[in-house]
Parts: sequence; structure tokens; C-alpha cells
Amino acid sequence: MIDGQIFKDAVISGAYHIANQKNRVDELNVFPVPDGDTGTNMSMTALAAAEALLALENPTVSQVADTTASAMLRGARGNSGVILSLLFRGISKGLKDQNELTSNNLVDALQSGVEAAYKAVMKPTEGTILTVARMAKEKAEELEYSTNDPVVLLDSVVAAAEDALNQTPEMLPVLKKAGVVDAGGMGLLVILQGMLSVIKDGVKIERETDAVTTKLNNPAAEYEGEITFTYCTEFIVNRNSQSSQDPVALRAYLESIGDCVVVVDDEEIIKVHVHTDNPGNAIQEGLKYGYLTNMKIDNMRHQHATKAHQAKQAKKMAEYVAVDPDVEFGFVAVAAGQGLQNLFVDLGVDKVVSGGQTMNPSTEDILEAIHSVPAKHVFVLPNNKNIIMAAEQAVKLADRKVCVLQSRTIPQGITAMMAFDPDASFSDNRVAMTKALDHVATGQVTFAARDSDFEGHKIKKGEILAIADGKLSFTEKEINKAAYKLIKTLSKKNSQFATIIYGADVTDQLAEQLYATVSSKLDHLEVNMINGGQPVYYYIVSVE
Repeated sequence: MIDGQIFKDAVISGAYHIANQKNRVDELNVFPVPDGDTGTNMSMTALAAAEALLALENPTVSQVADTTASAMLRGARGNSGVILSLLFRGISKGLKDQNELTSNNLVDALQSGVEAAYKAVMKPTEGTILTVARMAKEKAEELEYSTNDPVVLLDSVVAAAEDALNQTPEMLPVLKKAGVVDAGGMGLLVILQGMLSVIKDGVKIERETDAVTTKLNNPAAEYEGEITFTYCTEFIVNRNSQSSQDPVALRAYLESIGDCVVVVDDEEIIKVHVHTDNPGNAIQEGLKYGYLTNMKIDNMRHQHATKAHQAKQAKKMAEYVAVDPDVEFGFVAVAAGQGLQNLFVDLGVDKVVSGGQTMNPSTEDILEAIHSVPAKHVFVLPNNKNIIMAAEQAVKLADRKVCVLQSRTIPQGITAMMAFDPDASFSDNRVAMTKALDHVATGQVTFAARDSDFEGHKIKKGEILAIADGKLSFTEKEINKAAYKLIKTLSKKNSQFATIIYGADVTDQLAEQLYATVSSKLDHLEVNMINGGQPVYYYIVSVE
């Protein structure tokens, strides 16, 4: 039999194993856009359980299972994380009131876990994490009466999960064509292997250092390092034609008073960058080579402290607010990029949860946002297909009435907000806002994160991808050309409006060029340009 302490160590080991292997799992995502986050989402979900379990002393198996299920439910990120949490919620029901883990209650737990996961998915797809879990459960059922050793049983279950994972490409043609197994199924197998390491071999897998996960848990972590010099100093020397001094000597001097020295020169100018405590000395030395322009001095310690404070403030839990009987409606939306967040606030959203592609917020993040809105009825706009399930889990935990609208993109979320009528009932608004989602065609322009053969397209890493309503439309070499073609593709005879949201990696000048092109060539459209500041996507466009 397996006691509570061993089971606790096993779950923590499984969480650490997926955290260590998350990049490997992320890379299995078939769609070549830079959002391969299955491993990251499952890792963050499992680590929420590990953190909660560390505080548990002398637990029973039932207590470990309950703590794991509760922490995973609140920490669930993305569809894969939610399904993982549902599996463990079912497992906790199967292990209720159990002090130790036996072969019989292990079978019951797996049966309950798989049943819970399948029930939660409206249209279960075989060849995914669900298949891996189901086939593992079936192996346990097969062996239930041939062994009473839970270690032997779990060993066979893990082997069955691995066999099921290897079969997923035969069940999903898209996996076979890409030459990969299912990412969610791989994530589950990695967790089970981590658990088996403790239960079978007595070896608890330790967590490796992970800067990305550290940043997700503590956004201020990247600002906690030591700054050697205070001032970031930059200037351009317009060279004196009479001077024959070598810029190499300028570089040598700057390196003696600071670090991060960059000196680039040609026949006319010398561009200088240095971190130093004595910017005046750097400037004085530069004057020996000519006159100065574009001088810029920043206090990095002040900037560092400001950013650290802002990051810590952003991480703070949203303050709980009781329902105000006089406030009928409230709104929570998910968006990444300051411009988009400001836009949703302007449209009437009470609380914007920072997140989106590559950084799906957890169920707990969304729940906290809901509880910070005093309204009797709260509408939630996930604005991403991979956030909808996490938002729906928050509904079950909220102490007020919540409706998760099925907005799968930012433009759908914007359109839904514009369809809201403050004088209509909750039910009427839910219908009207849901209908509005179907009236907008959405496109996205991003880049290929890796080489891929996807939906008939042979894609090279770095190519520009144009995605229309969630499906890869074409590839291009140039960002604006891709965006224009995409808007043209989405535009119909009766289309009237086009909205172009440009991201953090697009300059104002480039965005203005696209605006001019679309306005002149597609003159039947009224074009609206928004600086969204979103990561990953150069442009998010919509046509209505």
C-alpha cells in the first residue's frame, strides 16, 4: 500500500517533471504559431498543486488528492490545464476518505478521473490527452483482479499511457502529418512518469531552474538583480573633420568608467552607449571628437525600482468586492497589450485580466477579477479559445451570477461589448452579445515559430503567417503585404468596417502605411486603426 506521504511526494514529483519537460511538450504543438503553450499550461497547473502540497503535513491519501484537485482547479491554465485539473478532481472523488492507496481504489480513482474529464468536454476528440487517460484507465480495469499491488498496477498504467500516446498520430491525421504525438497526452504521461518514479523507485524528481516559470509566478523577479552602474548614457558624436583621434581610444576610456560599452563609428559620426556612474565624464570625453547630438541619460536604478513596483502591483490579487444590489451588470475581459486593455476599459469593461496567447491566465486569476466587480451579473470575455474552459471553471467558484461569452478573438470581444444594451435584461444581453460574435470575421498576422508542413502549406521558420478565423490562410514574406491580403480575403461585398490592431513589434510608421494601403485599395471599407500593443501578433484585424 502507498501512504499519504508517498502519494504527496509522487504528485510533487510529477509536477516537477512536467515543469522540467514543458519546453519539450510545447514543441509538439502542431500549429506553427509561437503559442505552443500546452507544456507551459500543464506545468503551471501542476505546480499550483505542488505548492499547496508542500504545506501539507502527515496527510492521508484523500487529503493529498483533495488538496491537489482544489489547487489545480484554481491554478488551471489553458484547455490542457483545465482537463488535467478535471482528471485530478475526479481522482480525488475516487479516493475520498482513503488513508492509503491500494490497487482497488487506484482503479476507482482513475475511472472517476476519466469520467469527469470526458463529461466536461462537449465534443471529446480521440487522439488527445483524453485518449491517453482513457486507455491508461482501461489497463487498470483489466488488471484489477489479477494484482493487489498498486505499484505493479501503476507501472502498467504508465506503460499503457505511453502506448496510447504513441497511437495518437494514427487517430489524428494532423499529428501524423506533422510527425508528432499529442502534446496534452505527452504532458499527462510526463506527470505520470514523475509520480511513478517516487512510487516505484523511491526517487523524487527535483525541479530545475526555470526563468520563464519564475517570471510567471513572480513578475518582479526579472527586476531583482543588482545594477552595477546607475546611468545609461547615449549620444552621437558628429566627428570633427580636423580631428584624427581614433574612436578605439574613446572606447577604452568608457570601459574604464563603466560597462555595456558600445562604440560604432563611420566617417561622419560615432554612436556611443555606456552604463556609468559618471555620465558627465563620458560626455566630456566625447566632446574631444566633435560636437554632440541625441544625448540621452536615464537613471537605471530609478527605472528598475519603478518597473519592479509596477510588476508587483500587477501581481497583487484583485480586491474582493461584495455584490452591490444597485449594480446590475459588470464585465471582465482578457487582453494582452496596454492599448487593448485601455480599449476594453473605454468600452465599459470593469476589470481586464492581463493575458492571451502564450500567457493564458489561470482560473484563479479570472475568479479574482470576477469578485472585484460588484455587479449582480458579470459577463466574462475570454477573447481566446484556449481561455474559455478556464473561465468556465471560474463560474462554478463565483459567488455571483456569471456568464462566459464564447469570444475566441479580441475583435469578437470588442464587438460583443458594442452589442451590450444597459437597458436590456441579462438574458437578452447574453443572446445579443453572443449573436454579435458571429458577425465579425477575424484575421491575425504572426510568424512561424518553426518549420512545419501544415494544412498543405510547407512553412519555414520565420515566415509570416496569415490566419483567417482560426485557420491558416497563406504565408508571406512581408508583414504589411500579408495584412492587406488578409483583410481583402476577409472582406465581402456587404462588408463596411475594417479594424486594424497593431502590436508591440509594429512601428507607428508601418501601421500608417498599412492604413493608407487599405483605405485606398479597399475604399468600400471604413478603416479604424488601433495601437493594441499586443505581443506575438503583428496585426489583429477584423472585418464587419
